[in-house]
Amino acid sequence: MTALRQTGGLLAPGSIPRIKIVVEEYPDGIVADAQGLTGVFVGEGDTFEEALADVKSVIKFRIETFGFYSQDPEKSSARS
Repeated sequence: MTALRQTGGLLAPGSIPRIKIVVEEYPDGIVADAQGLTGVFVGEGDTFEEALADVKSVIKFRIETFGFYSQDPEKSSARS
């Protein structure tokens, strides 16, 4: 992920915030956990590369759908 660029406290257009991803190996596979976003964002796979690609896909979907700074994706999508 690219470095965070800020303009007046907001992300510059086209920039991608830095997100920490913790990758852990278990007997039954690899798990990648994205930290720093509200909610649980986990990817899994048989290899490091598969787990990382899976969690990156989850992060991309979350940001495209709800935005990076959304506090609660459920409330953001269910406006009354």
